[in-house]
Amino acid sequence: MKKPTHAVPVPFPVSGNEIVIGGVPVSRLAARIGQTPFYAYDRKLIDQRVAHLRAHLPKELRLHYAIKANPMPALVQHMAKLVDGFDLASMGEMHVALDTTMPAEKISIAGPGKSERELSCAIAAGVLINMESELEMERIMGLSAALGVRARVAIRINPDFELKSSGMKMGGGPKQFGVDAERVPEILRRLKSLDLEFIGFHIYSGSQNLKPESIIESQEKTFELAARLAESAPSAVRKLNIGGGLGIPYFPGDLPLEIAPIGEHLSRRLPEVKKRLPDAEIVMELGRYLVGEAGIYVCRVIDRKISRGHVFLVTDGGLHHHLAASGNFGQFVRKNYPALIATKMNSSEMESVSVVGPLCTPLDLLADKMELPKADVGDLVVILQSGAYGLTASPTRFLSHPEPMEVLV
Repeated sequence: MKKPTHAVPVPFPVSGNEIVIGGVPVSRLAARIGQTPFYAYDRKLIDQRVAHLRAHLPKELRLHYAIKANPMPALVQHMAKLVDGFDLASMGEMHVALDTTMPAEKISIAGPGKSERELSCAIAAGVLINMESELEMERIMGLSAALGVRARVAIRINPDFELKSSGMKMGGGPKQFGVDAERVPEILRRLKSLDLEFIGFHIYSGSQNLKPESIIESQEKTFELAARLAESAPSAVRKLNIGGGLGIPYFPGDLPLEIAPIGEHLSRRLPEVKKRLPDAEIVMELGRYLVGEAGIYVCRVIDRKISRGHVFLVTDGGLHHHLAASGNFGQFVRKNYPALIATKMNSSEMESVSVVGPLCTPLDLLADKMELPKADVGDLVVILQSGAYGLTASPTRFLSHPEPMEVLV
């Protein structure tokens, strides 16, 4: 029978009958960790992805890592050596970021509902705050005065456009994120009377996009909007975060994003942008694109059962560890993440199976009616494309099962 087809080529080598991650066969890695399930992230693949971007994007463009994609402390420590800054979405992520070698002035925080505690910590640390409303600006001013520390602020803008064909739209129309573009001039006028250090703009219109032309169009509109709004700013724009939006392939039919056209466009465009925003550092903020393909989720088959002619592989993992793979993290129509029987990589005996977890809910489904090598109890199942929005995006307390481990190899 034919071997399984995956949405993307398997980025990990095969030794014997197993995939190898970080130079370690997966069964040996499981023994080293002492348990399944677990997540494993390959630092070499992360290094290669950052190097790939550096080779295609303009040298003056700054790369930031969006920690929300994967806040594992060891991974964030590793990223601190590779990128130019961090972007945060919570105080918990701030603590992880500040434990690294990344200077606080190269760290920013965003989010529509920052608490006073989060704002105070950011002000005290010197972290740039992307303001999301008029009320938040006034709150920052009060906290800044009470602390005796001048807060560093930028305005997060909800643009009047969206990133077309994006998996998740973060701008355009009514949104909880940022300040509507048409209201920004009024906020900038108010800023002139406040003792806050204005740094620039954050414009993020969408994520998980695989079409270079859509990303390029969004970047064009972002540059135009930023230049127009800069005319009302209380001081020169020193930082412009243009977001990211770069996606990775998950499903059959998805093609890897071509970076070269995006890099070529930015190389042509940035000199013009610098003429209008001469003091601005241009930042591209990326999360999933940097780490998503470098991670795997590994669980073990604990039962093999047949129900009315259909094979179920019951594993010790599931949606409580990997909500995205179960299809319950934003998918309108459930699709299978690429999955492998990681200990049967050279097997030619195939079967249609569903891979499920131990939870008492039909939603606990990691792969549905998928053609995979015939697996037995004890074999290891791997879900690819699991380096972003995996463990911390999952309901780990659901039904009180143990949490998985995470390793950087």
